[in-house]
Amino acid sequence: MSTMKLKRELEQALAQPNRTIAFDREREEMRIENSETKKGVTVTLGGILAKFEGNVQKAAEETVYYVNEALNAFDGSGQKEEKEKRLFPVIRSASFPTEAEEGVPLFWDAHTAETRIYYAVDLGSTYRLIDEKLMQKEGWSAEQIREIARFNLRSLPLDMKQDTVAGNVFYFLNSNDGYDATRILNERFLKEMSERVEGDMTVSVPHGDVLIIGDIRNETGYDVLAQMAMSFFASGRVPITALSFVYEEGHLEPIFILAKNRPHKE
Repeated sequence: MSTMKLKRELEQALAQPNRTIAFDREREEMRIENSETKKGVTVTLGGILAKFEGNVQKAAEETVYYVNEALNAFDGSGQKEEKEKRLFPVIRSASFPTEAEEGVPLFWDAHTAETRIYYAVDLGSTYRLIDEKLMQKEGWSAEQIREIARFNLRSLPLDMKQDTVAGNVFYFLNSNDGYDATRILNERFLKEMSERVEGDMTVSVPHGDVLIIGDIRNETGYDVLAQMAMSFFASGRVPITALSFVYEEGHLEPIFILAKNRPHKE
C-alpha cells in the first residue's frame, strides 16, 4: 500500500511535458526519462521506502530531488542566466542533510539553532538544491548565490491573512509557492511587521509552506501560539520547527513557551 502511495506522489511531482514515466508493478520500479533524449533514471520504490523506514513523504521528497538532479544533468537544464532568475534560499530544519545522496556537500548557511538556509534552483513543480558540484559547473561563488537568492526572495508577494484570538493578532503567509517559511529571511518585511505590531512580535516557521507572525498582547497569546505552531508542525509536508522566535531589534531568539507562562529563551 505504501509503495502505491509513493508511486502516486512521485508521478504527481515528477510529471513534466517532456518526460515519460513508466511503472513495473512486479519489480516495483519506476522509470522516469526525457521523452526526447530517452535518457533517464530508474528507481526501486521498495528499496527507497526501506531506506526511509516507510516514511512516504520523506521518501518522495528526497527521491524527487535526486531524480530531477539526474535528469537536469542529462539535459543541461537551461542557460546560466535563466537559472539565476530561479535561484532562491530555502529554510529547512537544523537536522536536514548537509550532503546529497552521492556524498556531495550541499551549500548551506547557519541561521538559528533550529534552522538552516539552503539554496535551490526552482524547477516549477519542484526544485534542485545547490551543491558544490553545481556551483563549480555554473561558476557560482558562495557570495553570488547568497546575493542573487536574497534579491529574488524580495520579489515574492507578501499577501497575508489575519486572525484574532483572545485579543492577540496572528498573520499567516501561506501562498504555497514553496518559499513561505523562507520569507523569514526577508529582513525588510520583518522590520515592517515589527513597526505594525502592538505587543511582542513572534515569528514561526513550523513547516515549509507557512510563516506565522504573532502580535502577542497578553499571556494567553503565548499558549495559543504554542498550540498553533505544534499543530502546523505536525501536519506539514516539510516540517521545520515547532519552536517559535521572538523578533527584537532585527534578531530572532528561539523560545520555549510554557503553558500559562511567558516564554523562556533557550
